[in-house]
Amino acid sequence: MSSVMAMPPKIAEVEGINWVKEAYYKSVLQKILFIFSLLVLIFILIIFSTTLGTARITVYEVYSAILNHFLPEVFPVSWKAKVCVWDFRLPRILMGVLAGFCLGVAGAVMQGILRNPLASPYTLGIASGAGFGAALAIISGISFSPCGTYLVIANAFIFSLLPTFFIVGISKYRGATPETMILAGIAMLYIFSAATTLMEYFAEPRRVKAVIFWMVGDLGGAKWDYILPALTISAPIFAIILLKSWDMNMINAGDETAISLGVNVEKFRISMLVLASLITATIVCFTGTIGFIGLVAPHMCRIVIGGDNGFLVPASGLLGSSLLLASDTIARTIIAPVILPVGVITSFMGGALFLYPIMRKRREYW
Repeated sequence: MSSVMAMPPKIAEVEGINWVKEAYYKSVLQKILFIFSLLVLIFILIIFSTTLGTARITVYEVYSAILNHFLPEVFPVSWKAKVCVWDFRLPRILMGVLAGFCLGVAGAVMQGILRNPLASPYTLGIASGAGFGAALAIISGISFSPCGTYLVIANAFIFSLLPTFFIVGISKYRGATPETMILAGIAMLYIFSAATTLMEYFAEPRRVKAVIFWMVGDLGGAKWDYILPALTISAPIFAIILLKSWDMNMINAGDETAISLGVNVEKFRISMLVLASLITATIVCFTGTIGFIGLVAPHMCRIVIGGDNGFLVPASGLLGSSLLLASDTIARTIIAPVILPVGVITSFMGGALFLYPIMRKRREYW
């Protein structure tokens, strides 16, 4: 840098610009490589996780069962292997990838627009709303869906959006400041949690057990029929969020800076909260309230690649997929044949990972 200062002004200016460009391109390359490495990690985890389970099936039988679906005459396989792989393992694994991705993206968006490291789909009351809806269907049978298969799913989806509507209403009345939105979310968290506890207090023990199991979060109920609608809703939402990543960067720089650059801060913050809540509700209604993924994944990515939301949002989603898939693999195998709810593993893992940035000496990553 001293050699640049010693040059004539015009040459020094050109050299300085080139140095900034080189540093920028190097930073972008590092972020792209990080995202690519996460894609490779997910692919490896899918391959590894597919071969594990309580059923005694060889690795050859597992992949023969997968290929048999496309080339049945070339790859004959037993009925047991085909059912275990296609009806149980693959839907669970793919739902884990999709759920982790959506929760990671939602957490990154909420932390970005609220500029708060503790913002997540759960601290804003979305998970507690879904839990109340699920408990209402399980305990009393009251649901928005006339179909018995979707009683819990429909209720969880509708009630997970109610905290968002409340936060939006309060924000329009009091102003969409980060403090207002977070406090409104925490209020919803406690209200729905209290209502759920009250229902459990008067419910039958077997129904209480079902509610608790749902609220812990699990991928055991994943089906092929669930993956397509979840993907259909979440994919366009993610595309919109990614297109708005530059505006989120402006929000991170401060409301005054964003306003001076033409961003309608209040309207943008509300719209992004609605999108993040919708992508969370799409997943939570199928899997239950899986904790810590939306809180930890954005933090870990922010430490590695910084706060540029154009890279942070997809990276948080991919890391969320990796964490959830790894957690589910552990849950299925750690005390096999007993399968633990994946939410238990993510809570243990999330607590340990969340302590890491606290213990680091360098704390200015946020």
